[in-house]
Amino acid sequence: MTPAVATSPDLDFERCYRAVSARDSRFDGQFFVAVRTTGIYCRPSCPAVTPRAENVDFVVTAAAAQQGGFRACRRCLPDAVPGSPRWNLSGDLAARAMRLIGDGLVDRDGVDGLSAALGYSPRQLNRVLTEELGAGPLALARANRATNARILIECTAMPMADIAFASGFASVRQFNDTVREVFASTPSEMRRRRAGTATATRDTTVDTDRPALNVRLKLSVRQPFSPEWLTWFLAGHVIEGLEHFDGTTYHRSLSLPAGAATASLTMHPDHVSADISGVDVRDLGTAVHRLRRLLDLDADIVAVDESLGGDADLAPLVARRPGIRVPGAVDGFETLMRTMLGQQISLAAARTHGRRLVAALGEPLGPDIGTAPVTHLFPTPAAVAEHGHTVLTGPKRRVASIIAVAQAVAEDAIPLHTGVAADEMREHLIALPGIGRWTADYVAMRVLGDPDVLLDTDLILRRRADHLGLDLTDARRWSPWRSYVSMHLWHDALRETEPSLHGERPSTTTTTHEETS
Repeated sequence: MTPAVATSPDLDFERCYRAVSARDSRFDGQFFVAVRTTGIYCRPSCPAVTPRAENVDFVVTAAAAQQGGFRACRRCLPDAVPGSPRWNLSGDLAARAMRLIGDGLVDRDGVDGLSAALGYSPRQLNRVLTEELGAGPLALARANRATNARILIECTAMPMADIAFASGFASVRQFNDTVREVFASTPSEMRRRRAGTATATRDTTVDTDRPALNVRLKLSVRQPFSPEWLTWFLAGHVIEGLEHFDGTTYHRSLSLPAGAATASLTMHPDHVSADISGVDVRDLGTAVHRLRRLLDLDADIVAVDESLGGDADLAPLVARRPGIRVPGAVDGFETLMRTMLGQQISLAAARTHGRRLVAALGEPLGPDIGTAPVTHLFPTPAAVAEHGHTVLTGPKRRVASIIAVAQAVAEDAIPLHTGVAADEMREHLIALPGIGRWTADYVAMRVLGDPDVLLDTDLILRRRADHLGLDLTDARRWSPWRSYVSMHLWHDALRETEPSLHGERPSTTTTTHEETS
């Protein structure tokens, strides 16, 4: 039977075909090429002979191609590219669903859990995703599992049974059947064809049915990539016990659905090295997804730089730091608490408050996971709500606000996951005590990966804009990339005082951003 799929309605066929003809890698991961004559789907930059236009269709997800009967190209490995930036660009149902599917929600809670998180019935959700993405939630989750499986098969020495569960499959048989169908190969054949570029080992000291793993992976990035800015940002905000920066590598603990883990990230010009330790096999895909979001690795950075670099006022900033990223988040509650702790105080003071909170209320990592100086998880909402008054210091009004917000999150009165629409998250946040527009915008930008947030009430950012003669009241021309404008202005304001932005160790004296609302 000949594979068949229709070009997605929101893709321009002629524009996509021009990208394929030029083998333009900028579009890798943003759409896929389904070739009817060969029955395979490729990335736009596939080095094979360009197929004739009448023999191809274009889809926005690998799941749509797989559902149409196409298998992944062995030559270009279409799933081995950074993910699509469109899931952050849009706040519609499909984009929010894809963020949660990437986080493994369907694997953990099924379609019913995904539907509940999004506020839709399973039937409505399936209809919308099939219409807009060419596949329903089960097929999309299956494609996500297949991608995770291929990476682990080819890039680690993990046993196949561990890979099956780490990828989100319910059984080894399901894993084997899916790999054969998607890649037209058995897992063992795939491993033999490619030399390993990473390693993984079982931690045999963990007494569970699915033991913890120590995994080393290379995370792909779109070029250009500016590791200096991300390194400065993460290192400059380190909270002792929760995080550590040793001069080259950023280390932190992770609270994942099935347990705790630690991650170590070293940023290079062309990739990020990630060592994930003590992770439950079921959480590996989720951990990788959250780390990619933390580092904004799936950004359409060429489009960002071309758009902002074409503005005469911003061109010098973009030329000075091409490939700048917007730091994301691995946990919504942690990001909200750290933002509130840092309001109107220095960065060093905010780190001190955070260190005390983590040491007093954070869950200690077990000896099989935690190694000094990373020793604790960030406190849970319930812990902060119940015991925060014994740890937090400073103005009584701010302490009361932090405790009230923690209580609201503990009671599920405020959604802080990636499936929430940005406007909805802002509305919930601003309704809480002690949260103004800056905090709501900043949290939405980082937790949701919203690329279009201009932090125009930020003191440092406003002063730099005034210095450069930029009118922040006329910022619509920078949409949909205003979050990156915020990063460029921060970077420009700090580059003369922060040696690490030129490759040296970060300082801790910078003042944090001021909440003015």
